[in-house]
Amino acid sequence: MNNSASDPWSVWLVRSLGRPISLDDRKRAALHLLDWIGCAHLGSTGEVGHVLKQWAGMQAPGISWACGSNGGLQAAEATFWNGCLGCCHEMDDVHREAVVHPGDVVIPTVLAVAQREKVKASALLDAIVVGYETAILLGLLADKDHYALWYTTATAGVFGSAMASSRLLGLNTLQMQNALGLAGMQSSGVWQCRLEAGLAKQLAAGHSAQAGLLAADLAAAGMTGPLAILEGDLGWLKATSGNRDMTRARSLLRVNYQAPWRLHEVSFKPWSACRHVHPAIECALQLYASGCAAHEVTQISLDTYSVALSFADQLHPKTSHEARFSLQHAVAWSLVYGGFGLEATALANLNHPACSALRTRVSLNVGAEQEAAYPRSFGARLRIFTKDNKTVTSEVVHLLGDPENPLSPGQVETKAIDLLLASGWTRPRAEALVSVCRSLSHEKTLDPLWACLAEKD
Repeated sequence: MNNSASDPWSVWLVRSLGRPISLDDRKRAALHLLDWIGCAHLGSTGEVGHVLKQWAGMQAPGISWACGSNGGLQAAEATFWNGCLGCCHEMDDVHREAVVHPGDVVIPTVLAVAQREKVKASALLDAIVVGYETAILLGLLADKDHYALWYTTATAGVFGSAMASSRLLGLNTLQMQNALGLAGMQSSGVWQCRLEAGLAKQLAAGHSAQAGLLAADLAAAGMTGPLAILEGDLGWLKATSGNRDMTRARSLLRVNYQAPWRLHEVSFKPWSACRHVHPAIECALQLYASGCAAHEVTQISLDTYSVALSFADQLHPKTSHEARFSLQHAVAWSLVYGGFGLEATALANLNHPACSALRTRVSLNVGAEQEAAYPRSFGARLRIFTKDNKTVTSEVVHLLGDPENPLSPGQVETKAIDLLLASGWTRPRAEALVSVCRSLSHEKTLDPLWACLAEKD
């Protein structure tokens, strides 16, 4: 079916979500589910988890699973709780061109609705696929001008949450359009949160997940929303500096039942840092592996794209959060230690003498090639100048974890186990969860998943 110019874009989007979902798609969805669970559990052990526990004491108890808690919540509150946790340590999955972290918003919603509605395993995985597709499409529609001011994971993610919920609830086309309209009315999250210390970024992700669930529930109950929420003269794209080019939108939202789902374009993060910092880490690790000795370095020059500089120019990080957004720290630590594990951003390590000295030798520059390629590529070039007047260079175009340079399923599983161990899980329990998620695409029931998540060490 072709998209008619007279149709609202919301119907184009809903039609595009009707294509078949394969076993391979479901296996990929299960891998993202496992990755998010690891990230969220680590998040629950920190400051956000402490705040949420105080907040949960004021909420009505329920049966919905809340990651890292001692009890359940109502579905909407559990969605908010879980939605606040995935991004805490910057290890969440990401679609580079849309600049959206879909798992942070979609998976908390899917888990809450799936548990409330008692759906099959295949339905949960299908909802993840649909939710990711929607969040990514909205991020692509929004374009770079939107991302300059808005936290796209939250602003686009609310639509992904709404469509994932709608899928689980079995809504029809018009109801799904209304859910999109109601989601757009709640879309929020401005970037002031990255300029100041605090937990507002986590709030924005949690609210987005919860708001999408509310939108779908209300649409199911009969509430209507603006059908031209995306392209309208007072709609979401107009209000948030998005791109309203109809030709481009029709291309993105065309109905192609053979098209692969964009879930497969999502990158897994290997390191606990903002994705804009990963190019610097990978370049530095390449030079370390080639024998570059940190104590011989006199000067370091990093060329990357301007957005990375705007997000991650932190010469003297004072907190773990700032360290995850420090290009200088990423380069220094990677050159000194040849790795970038969770310890790299631990508060106790930020004043490490060798790293502190090396950070001051890093100059940051906008590279013409990297700037032109962004956001299709998150690239960097690193040049090291040594005491014996040598210059060594490394460059990355496609990052480790990107579709062109992917982490294997085994590597994603190992990452999840490491995060769960750091969260206080025992190895047998973590390995049991990996086994459950690995077989989820073949399961009829979600009981093994709920049992594993509810187990206590």
